[in-house]
Amino acid sequence: MSFNHLPTVPSHLYDFSKQRIEPKSIHQIIKKMGAAKQTDIACISEGEGSSCVEQHANIEAAPIVSSYNDKIRLLLGIVDKLRSLMSIHQIIKKMGAAKQTDFSCISEGEGSSCVEQHAIIEAAPIVSSYNDKIRPLLDAVDKLRSLMVMEEGIQLPTIVVVGDQSSGKSSVLESLAGISLPRGQGICTRVPLIMRLQHHSSPEPEFQLEYNGKVEHTDEINIADAIVNATNDIAGGGKGISNTPLTLLVKKNGVPDLTMVDLPGITRVPVHGQPEDIYDQIKDMIMDYIKPEESIILNVLSATVDFTTCESIRMSQSVDKAGDRTLAVVTKVDKAPEGLLEKVTADDVGIGLGYVCVRNRIGDETYEEARAKSQKLFKTHPLLSKIDKSVVGIPVLAQKLVQIQASSIARNLPDIVKKINDKLSSCLLELNKMPKSLSSVAEAMTAFMQIIGSSKESLRKILVRGEFDEFPADKHMHCTARLNKMLNQYSDQLHKCEESDPKSNFLVEEIKILEEANGISLPNFVPRNAFLVILQGKVKGISSIPIGFVERVWSYIEEVVMSVLMHNTENYYQLQVCTRRAGHNLITRMKERSVEWTMEMVEMEKTDYTGNPEYVSEWSRLMGQQDAFVHAVLSKNDSTISVEGIGEVEVGDLRQYSQVLSQAFDLKMRMTAYWKVVLRRLVDCMALHLQLSVSKLVNEDMESEIVNELMGPNCGGGIEKMLEESPAVATKREKLIKSIKKLRDSKEVVAKILDGVAT
Repeated sequence: MSFNHLPTVPSHLYDFSKQRIEPKSIHQIIKKMGAAKQTDIACISEGEGSSCVEQHANIEAAPIVSSYNDKIRLLLGIVDKLRSLMSIHQIIKKMGAAKQTDFSCISEGEGSSCVEQHAIIEAAPIVSSYNDKIRPLLDAVDKLRSLMVMEEGIQLPTIVVVGDQSSGKSSVLESLAGISLPRGQGICTRVPLIMRLQHHSSPEPEFQLEYNGKVEHTDEINIADAIVNATNDIAGGGKGISNTPLTLLVKKNGVPDLTMVDLPGITRVPVHGQPEDIYDQIKDMIMDYIKPEESIILNVLSATVDFTTCESIRMSQSVDKAGDRTLAVVTKVDKAPEGLLEKVTADDVGIGLGYVCVRNRIGDETYEEARAKSQKLFKTHPLLSKIDKSVVGIPVLAQKLVQIQASSIARNLPDIVKKINDKLSSCLLELNKMPKSLSSVAEAMTAFMQIIGSSKESLRKILVRGEFDEFPADKHMHCTARLNKMLNQYSDQLHKCEESDPKSNFLVEEIKILEEANGISLPNFVPRNAFLVILQGKVKGISSIPIGFVERVWSYIEEVVMSVLMHNTENYYQLQVCTRRAGHNLITRMKERSVEWTMEMVEMEKTDYTGNPEYVSEWSRLMGQQDAFVHAVLSKNDSTISVEGIGEVEVGDLRQYSQVLSQAFDLKMRMTAYWKVVLRRLVDCMALHLQLSVSKLVNEDMESEIVNELMGPNCGGGIEKMLEESPAVATKREKLIKSIKKLRDSKEVVAKILDGVAT
């Protein structure tokens, strides 16, 4: 492999950037020189990995091998530098956007060389800043977050810091940011703390707090107090929590370019001054932040506890079962070093992005002192030194987070752009569907006439013409079909009632009536008054059916009419109030008129008349059985006889009325034939009445009723009242306008980024 195009390296490393040196040739030189032990040569053979680092570490404490002369030692040093820079070069190529020295300590399989580099950079930044192509991406995401675009349902790539109370969460963030955060007993973080860390070339750091629309500047000495004061302003002075975020911007030389959201530590037992449901409140807040697939979970674990019992692990596993977006940070390693290597290598809790073990700053240590002690701890401690150096230290954590964050932003940015565009289009469409604000009486009158016109046309379609294209899925609004079904049910009810059953008490009622109606008259002549008595009794028996039907029909029509009117006036509160009142009053009056008409119709049926020839033909057909029926009753002992058109009838008690049997049969057949005419008339007239009433309602009465109501004293202002939007419409319009502005600003932010990438 050629190293002609390796990135420029710091001056304190061996300068071979312009030379062509291959490990194989070095190996051959060493063999020719014959001065190294076999184990030493194996260490620099082709394809070697971390074993070399381990061998070097073992050799450090051993006596110097006499066969090593100065040239061989120099060559071995060159190979170590080559191996380190080769891994760095591969990672830089994969990232494509990081500076040449950004990832000098995150190479796969790194060993003691990383420790050496850590020692060299004691006074250097944790992670070099993003270059010009990466920094704007993070700035864009931060800008989208400050625009509150997440309120529109658009999730952003976010590193969410979670952990049980006293897990060392604040200490980790302090080490990354190089600042002091609030400390104390109980919950220190009571609101979501959005930490925006930015590498700042100036030696003078800048600190800024943003919350509740306010921006406050502070300094490094007072930053902790400023955070406490801002938290109290948001969540109150007690120990409760709030979901309102607090943003902390840290511009400081040497900090990694990261944005993280620190959430309250998980506690199960409320202390004095905390609400009883503090655990549930914290859990709900954490779940809201870690549930989106775009979130990266930074789970802070104390080495002193069993990872499988940590509440933060359970929460992260509930939303990220495979652990693909969870990175674990193990703190307090110096307090519980026993078994830590096994914990992080066994990974019983499924941390897909791996572990980083750290020693945080203790007491009054400076951050440089803390880093130096951390390097020494992981290098010299008999147990901690066995942990791979690629997973220890704050610098490694910072670099991992930088890499994960860059990958997450690059992966999610196209989807964020699409969601912003889709949501913006949806809001614009919804706003355009809303009526424009009315500014004059002329505009109000025009809007009113349009509403009346559209309402009348909708009602014509569904109530008169039987069209339901406006309500294809709502069968309740397919009115002609529903009215026809109701009319058929009404007809069935009439035909199936007891008064319409000719078999019931066959001839019994007729015989009784004839006996009472007898007078001095011609024999076998059916008295008209007997016919009317029976007819009036039957009509009275069914009189409630037509009235009940009319009431049901008008109740249904009222639902339909009010539904259409309310839909068309929903954006004009005052008009809707007047329209509802006018519609209700009109339907009530029309229902009353229909009931009155129905009662008159029923009353008319108590008199006998028809010009329908079917009455005579039906009576004649039925009377053709009279002689046979009378003969069968008087000469046979059968208890039942079948009568065509009527069915099996009971005749056992009829033999004793032989004198009026023929006359009773005639009366029965006349009533049977005529009752069919009556029922048909009750149905047909009702149908015609309803059609006429509905047509008159839609085409004439409704418009005049609404106009009269609107202009009358009850509405108090007439058409001018339409200029006032309802509170619901005004709120909806305001919300849509705010969302559109927010989404347009967000679209502009991502457009600038995409333009920058394109160029």
